[in-house]
Amino acid sequence: MSSGRLAGRGAIVTGAGRGIGKAIVERLTADGARVAALDMDEAAAKASGAELGLACNVADSADVARCIAAARATFGRLDIAVNNAGIGRADGDGSDEFYAAMGRRNAELAEHGTSDVIVDHLIHMGDAGWAAVLAVNINGTFHVCREFTRVLAQDGNPGAIINISSTSAQSGEGSAHYVTSKAAVIGLTRQLSRELAPRKIRVNAVAPGPTNTPIMQGIPAEWITAMETSVPLGRMADPAEIAAAVAYLASDDASYVTGSVLVANGGSYFF
Repeated sequence: MSSGRLAGRGAIVTGAGRGIGKAIVERLTADGARVAALDMDEAAAKASGAELGLACNVADSADVARCIAAARATFGRLDIAVNNAGIGRADGDGSDEFYAAMGRRNAELAEHGTSDVIVDHLIHMGDAGWAAVLAVNINGTFHVCREFTRVLAQDGNPGAIINISSTSAQSGEGSAHYVTSKAAVIGLTRQLSRELAPRKIRVNAVAPGPTNTPIMQGIPAEWITAMETSVPLGRMADPAEIAAAVAYLASDDASYVTGSVLVANGGSYFF
C-alpha cells in the first residue's frame, strides 16, 4: 500500500505528457496518489510515470467525461484534479508574423542600436487562432472542473482542484489570447471556490513565472537570457518547483486554503 500525504487518493492531471504536467504526475505519485495522466499525446501520457495514461482533448467535453470516468473506474475514487493543459499559440493566431517582426526588430537593434519596427500580434490574430487557445486554456479547464465535480457530488467526496494559470494574467505580458485565457482561469478559480465550498471541494490556482520546459526550446537564447535577468532570483523555475506548489494545494496541509492564487515566479510580479 502506498504511503505519503496523498496516499489512497485518486488524481487526474491534464497536459501531463511533458514539462510542468509530467513533473506534477511525478510529485503526486511520489506523495502516494494514484494518478491518471491525460494528454493529447497518448504515448507521452503513458510514459509520464502515471498509473493510468490516456489520450484526452480537454477542449472536447465528451472526451473529458470519458477520461474522468475511466480514472474513477480504475482508482475507485477521485480526489484531486489538476488542470495543466494549455497552449500559447495556434494555427492562424498571428504568431508567425509576430516572431518575424520581433526578429527584424532585434536585428536592427543589434546592428544600429535603434529600430522603427512595430511588433504587432493582435492585428494578425485570426478568429480561429484566438478561439483555439481559449478552447484549451479556459474551456478545457471548465470541462474538467465540471466533470470532476459531478463525480465527486455523485460519490459524496470532498476534493481539491488546482488550476494552472500564469503570472502573465497579472502582468499582461504575452499574447492577447494567452493572457486573456490565463486571467479567466483565475476568475473561474475564485468563483468555483465559493460555489463548491459547501461540497468541501477546495479550488486554487498556481501562477508560474518563466519555467524551464520544452516550450522554451524554440525561443532565441538572447530572449531566455533577458527573461532570466528580469527574475529577481536570477533564473527560471524548474518544473519540479511548480509541482511542489501543486502538491501542497492538493494536500491536507492546505485544508483551509481555497480561492487562492499561489504565485511561483521568483519574485517577478506580484498579484
